[in-house]
Amino acid sequence: MAKTIQKLWEGNRKWVERVKAQDPEFFIRSSKGQQPTFLWIGCSDSRVPALTITDAPPGSIFVHRNIANVVVHTDANLLSVVYYAVYYLKVKHIIVCGHYGCGGVQAAMSNKSFGFLDNWLLHLKDVYRLHEEELDSIQDEQQRWDRFVELNVYEQVFNLAKISFIQSAWKQSEYPYIHGWVYDLKTGYLKDLGITVHNVEQLRTIFQYAE
Repeated sequence: MAKTIQKLWEGNRKWVERVKAQDPEFFIRSSKGQQPTFLWIGCSDSRVPALTITDAPPGSIFVHRNIANVVVHTDANLLSVVYYAVYYLKVKHIIVCGHYGCGGVQAAMSNKSFGFLDNWLLHLKDVYRLHEEELDSIQDEQQRWDRFVELNVYEQVFNLAKISFIQSAWKQSEYPYIHGWVYDLKTGYLKDLGITVHNVEQLRTIFQYAE
């Protein structure tokens, strides 16, 4: 166990040395504050680190992750991250990024019980319910799983757009733009699902807050 943990400390030192060799002032600049352009809402899966798969430097992406990149309107943690990112960091783009092979999505497709996780997976099962006809028509399980991943991203993008303080931000400017992406573990490539929301007119009337 000690040797396993030690690898992280050694990795940290090697990373610091490598960064300082490339940019001696990096940590000095970094310590003075952050100005990320992006907020990334992704899955907690250890294979999908936002900075690594986008080859972005530290400080460029503000990140929130949970199981299956779900946007829950009563999640104070997520709402605090989004509010801070939009109103204080002034991010221009929010990216909801799912990934093919997501274990959370797969679990929600089944009728198995996963103990305490069942409560969280209900949010995903609600997504399945909304798209049940399409998903049940897909006979191949892998293809159905992949499509469920995409539809989950779609719903979470619009869940973000329904948040009142997001809509308040749109009354002041066109930002933030909310995008839906998927990461492919098998290829390493990101896929743009062609979902971008940046105004209330893209929502159903019932979700649009009055002036």
